[in-house]
Amino acid sequence: MNDFARSIGAAFTLIGAADAELLGIVALSVRVSLTAGILALLIGAPIGVLLAIARFRGRQVIIVLTNALLGLPPVVVGLALYLLLSRAGPLGAAGLLFTPTAMVIAQTLLATPIVVALVHRPASLLWVEYGDLARIDGLSMLRSMALLFALGRTSLLTAFLAAFGRAIAEVGAIIIVGGNIRGFTRTMTTAVALETSKGDLPLALGLGLILLALSVTVSTLAFLLVGRVGEK
Repeated sequence: MNDFARSIGAAFTLIGAADAELLGIVALSVRVSLTAGILALLIGAPIGVLLAIARFRGRQVIIVLTNALLGLPPVVVGLALYLLLSRAGPLGAAGLLFTPTAMVIAQTLLATPIVVALVHRPASLLWVEYGDLARIDGLSMLRSMALLFALGRTSLLTAFLAAFGRAIAEVGAIIIVGGNIRGFTRTMTTAVALETSKGDLPLALGLGLILLALSVTVSTLAFLLVGRVGEK
């Protein structure tokens, strides 16, 4: 118990002293996850709205597949990307393996199905309510999508927060494609795993506390936004 208390105290000391290594890891984590969250929103939101508006062969299959991908194992994504980006892989010439870019790609792949699912449902409800009016006004597909984006701004923000939360908590895929290189691809989750295995509990706990605070903040914001949507 005394060792645990000392580790907690040392963790808070690192945070309070703005330890350079700790801040560098946090900054990289936030930067990579924010980028992945934005990309997931830019890719997934139009797909979610399109699935709500359009009627085409295979639409239901795509919806089912998207929901199935919500449980996609991160290590499988990491392994698939590793094979693609490795020197012998088809994309090896790009030199992206063990870089923050590879980590962004991995997190984007994991977060995009979340955005599609969270945007599709409210967009479908909005289309039931406003779809007839859009058809009467002769709105094109693109203008109809823009209308749903405008009406569903809160759901878009909720989807982004969920994507960011998913990305920043990820460890399996990014440790495979990022390599957990100190000062280059080491994020909060990969650093916690490494430092814990090394027995450096103060740094691991410090990063864990920051990660927990970020996760709780994001989850709280998403919950409050979902509540607001439900009230409306």
